[in-house]
Amino acid sequence: MIKKITASSAETESLGKKIATILSGNETIALFGDLGAGKTAFTRGLCEGLGVTDGVSSPTFAIVNAYNGKYPVYHFDMYRITDADDLFSTGYYDYIGNGVIVIEWSENIESELESDAIRIRIQKNDDENKRLFEIEGLDEYADVIC
Repeated sequence: MIKKITASSAETESLGKKIATILSGNETIALFGDLGAGKTAFTRGLCEGLGVTDGVSSPTFAIVNAYNGKYPVYHFDMYRITDADDLFSTGYYDYIGNGVIVIEWSENIESELESDAIRIRIQKNDDENKRLFEIEGLDEYADVIC
């Protein structure tokens, strides 16, 4: 597991950009963290690193936003997903293997995540700007990420 602390939204976006450099285009990135933890900021940086020029925002009401860049990026918000039927109705399974999938609120679908999904847990700190990232699934790229 890789542990990384960011001290600002800009550093959180920069971490996303670094991780974008090691992606091959069919990964699932499962983000875990409370409201305001930095999931969307991380995704914004990841998308920028993949050459996405559209504005990136949380797909809270749309459930999924699609972006075009080096690879297709499918940005999911699973906050309102409560069971397998809800998940199925999002079309989630149709996106697997067809681009980079980024999932906010992965806590709600953890049992449905692929075993090789990159799991990123984001924790707030006493300092309102600092975040602790615990990254599973990218250990071989620690030198790039840190």
